[in-house]
Amino acid sequence: MNSKLTRREFIKTGAITTLGLIAGCSTKSHFDVIIKNGTILDGSGAQGFQKDIGIKHDKIVVIDNLKSSSADKIIDAKNLVVSPGFIDIHTHTDTELFVNPKAESKIRQGVTTEVAGNCGSSPFPLNDKDFEEYNKNLYERYGFKIFWKDAAGFLNALGNKKVSINYATFTGHSTLRAYVVGKNDVPPTAEQMEEMKRLLARSMENGSVGLSTGLEYAPGSYAKTDELIELNKVVSKYGGVYATHMRNEEDKVEEALEEAIQICREAEVSTEISHFKACNQENWHKVDHLLEMVQEAFESGLPLTADRYPYIAYSTGLSIFLPLWSRQGNTDEILARLEDKKEISKIKQHAEKKGKNIGGWDRIVIASCFNENNKKWEGKSIQQAAEISGVEPFEFIRTILLEERNRVDIVGFAMDENNLKKVLSSPHVMIGSDGNAIAPYGKLGKGKPHPRFYGTFPRVLGKYAREDKIFDLATAVKKMTSMPAEKLKLKNRGKIKKGYFADITIFDPKTVIDNATFVDPHQFPTGIEYVIVNGKVTVKKGEHTGARAGEILKHKSV
Repeated sequence: MNSKLTRREFIKTGAITTLGLIAGCSTKSHFDVIIKNGTILDGSGAQGFQKDIGIKHDKIVVIDNLKSSSADKIIDAKNLVVSPGFIDIHTHTDTELFVNPKAESKIRQGVTTEVAGNCGSSPFPLNDKDFEEYNKNLYERYGFKIFWKDAAGFLNALGNKKVSINYATFTGHSTLRAYVVGKNDVPPTAEQMEEMKRLLARSMENGSVGLSTGLEYAPGSYAKTDELIELNKVVSKYGGVYATHMRNEEDKVEEALEEAIQICREAEVSTEISHFKACNQENWHKVDHLLEMVQEAFESGLPLTADRYPYIAYSTGLSIFLPLWSRQGNTDEILARLEDKKEISKIKQHAEKKGKNIGGWDRIVIASCFNENNKKWEGKSIQQAAEISGVEPFEFIRTILLEERNRVDIVGFAMDENNLKKVLSSPHVMIGSDGNAIAPYGKLGKGKPHPRFYGTFPRVLGKYAREDKIFDLATAVKKMTSMPAEKLKLKNRGKIKKGYFADITIFDPKTVIDNATFVDPHQFPTGIEYVIVNGKVTVKKGEHTGARAGEILKHKSV
């Protein structure tokens, strides 16, 4: 018998040996981390079981009784739940991670993976003009400038920064459209359509997980359905996901959902309905029908799912109260219309109608302003601010938008609690915060952001699972872990399973709860005891260890 091995036989034998070492890893082995005595909710939706977990490098290698084993770090999870790290499928985090790479408000919720670039906005692709404006705003707000213009540059820069969470991103349709077509209400030419498709394909080849739209926001709102279908055929070709902030979430929410379903069907693209809701009291009754529409789409075989945050208030820019036609063009052009006496009456009429529809200006609260002299309005409603200023609500809105150069964030109380519970309970709905990774200190600790930035996932676990019992804890964990992982095809993530990446959150099921409020949002939750990212303990007994083991999850690698 020939004792020499061919190169192919050597590689095959070595691979089998390596697999055998992992598969047969002894319960008496030494590990980097052992999690013992915990109740494991593996992310599948199955009920919990008690086993120990052995971690080597960035992977889970053993799930067994490890009483005889040793480790560099041993975490005693007695009376605690051990779950996969939470995957936040709907966020707006990007440049914040360059300001503070520790991702404090998310990692302390148990979030180990952030999925950004939603609602049509991403920090790429940028043409020369948008690059200049983007940099100006960033420098004024955070004191730094960017150097990238495309997906490859952004993801490489973020990877070099070394952050505490895993990160994936969509390509924003509004950003893409602005790059090619501009910011006005015009259809793309045939050549421009091809250029958008080419840029989208390149973004996906560079790591983007798909396309997102913000069809209530300019300039994405100017796209017709056929444009979105054509772009999503590119997404479908690459096996990506289409995430949509629909064209309307108020009076025409049913028509907007029908458009999303049409795009899903005709482009044959996996589709995610962002922050699924019906705004304003006169539309609350539509939620049952909306959920029926999603169920019917699912039963017909369409890959349609949704996400939602566990609050009855939304958050967006104050300019959402301006008519779409007035939001065309760059910032200077938008502001010029607010000073044009010929246009003001039409803008005012539209804004006042929207204010009436939500139930009055007391339901709209200023979340953040850019200029120091306007920060006194943060936490106050439009109604309160107008009364203090001695002007009508619209005049206050017009004035502050001009002073802030359209950089005013708001919180709007427009949804119903019973509807929220119905939506969260749907088997087709997962959890997404719609918030950013910020911190209660430094440049990211300003303003009064929506409490979802700090509290989304603990709130679902504590209020909606433990207290309100709209679903059990295993279901809640599934909505935060395996569901988004499977939607985005994140390989070997989203479950507690041998061979999977060691992204793990350990929480106290009896105490886990959000503490952030609309009045005082910069508060970390209670009950998130440990968070492990790619095998590195990043939160220990509720405190950030400083570890920055997050990975960039590029589409081509998932």
